Amino acid sequence: MSDKPQDQLEEQQGPKKVSLADAIKQKLAQKKADQAAARSNPKQAGNTNQSAKSQMTKKVNNQRRRTGGS
Repeated sequence: MSDKPQDQLEEQQGPKKVSLADAIKQKLAQKKADQAAARSNPKQAGNTNQSAKSQMTKKVNNQRRRTGGS
């Protein structure tokens, strides 16, 4: 074997495995950071409310009225 401690051998093998809970925490922290950046500079964030705008201008479906359905 080698004369290096066990923890140094694990670091050389490649990326460390991350538990599911840690991965979720990292993802949530990244999401919060992105939201904070979007709040501080809304023009750079892009069109995040684009779906709401399309809902407001959506054409209504009047198929039941046209076909005489009950």
